[in-house]
Amino acid sequence: MGSITLEKVSKSFGTTSVIPEIDLEINDGEFVVFVGPSGCGKSTLLRMIAGLEDLSGGRIIIDGKDMSSEAPAKRGLSMVFQSYALYPHMTVYGNIAFPLKMDGQEKSAIDKKVKDAAHILNLTNYLDRRPGQLSGGQRQRVAIGRAIVRQPKAFLFDEPLSNLDAALRGNMRLEISDLHHQLKTTMIYVTHDQVEAMTMADKIVVLNAGRIEQVGSPMELYRSPKNVFVAGFIGSPRMNLIEGAEAAKHNVTTLGVRPEHIRISTTEGAWKGKVGVTEHLGSDTFIHTQVDGIGQVTVRTDGDFDTKHGQPIFLTPDPARLHRFGADGQVI
Repeated sequence: MGSITLEKVSKSFGTTSVIPEIDLEINDGEFVVFVGPSGCGKSTLLRMIAGLEDLSGGRIIIDGKDMSSEAPAKRGLSMVFQSYALYPHMTVYGNIAFPLKMDGQEKSAIDKKVKDAAHILNLTNYLDRRPGQLSGGQRQRVAIGRAIVRQPKAFLFDEPLSNLDAALRGNMRLEISDLHHQLKTTMIYVTHDQVEAMTMADKIVVLNAGRIEQVGSPMELYRSPKNVFVAGFIGSPRMNLIEGAEAAKHNVTTLGVRPEHIRISTTEGAWKGKVGVTEHLGSDTFIHTQVDGIGQVTVRTDGDFDTKHGQPIFLTPDPARLHRFGADGQVI
């Protein structure tokens, strides 16, 4: 079991409130991602769940028990940090086995758990190596292995892929997602990268200045953002948010349209503009245009679409895919 409930959880440093009261339900076996910009409170919230930060108010309930004042070791959780925090003088085997040795478990039980974790993480052939002989991705897998052997109620990941290059991040996203399917254990994952959130999560929690802006599945947040902040944060490239006269035509303060929901033409369309920077990514092309009376509008189109800087271009948004927001920033 690994259900976690936050009831009016808050955190203040002196008179400064960094996390106002938060209520959140995390179900057993869910992969939940906390996402938001730097400084939004996502790592602080994770550390509060782990017991590494004291609560200023509220309760944290794990599997029906109030664990708000319990020490981290008694909460039944395992945490994987951004830094691998491996012991350089120990082998991979020694690093993975360390928490079990500290717990006083028998040698035969330790050996089985370490080898089982190594098998799951494709580390069997590296058990005799030291961290300095491993790649960044392998070191992160060792850190995850150290968490697995404790057989926790839930795994807590604090931006674990930030130190890896782009290719390794992509591979590790797949490996962690696959690990979740194998173990079926609750996982809470913190990241500022909304691509990681969209590709890994069962449920995304979007945080902004310590507040929860929206909770939902990746496609719920993509299709139906509740406010301008979520609309602009979820999606890559980000949603075009248009104000002024064009928004007023639709009786809204802000009109949103995603780059992939705009038809582009060299001959006719609703909006006329000029091509600016074009990003060719192979399968897709992102065209940043300057539209008369609106400003910059980004369009996502086929990778084969050919344009030249400064050429006239016509854009037509899909009327069925427009997002409308009022003066308070909330969806209409």
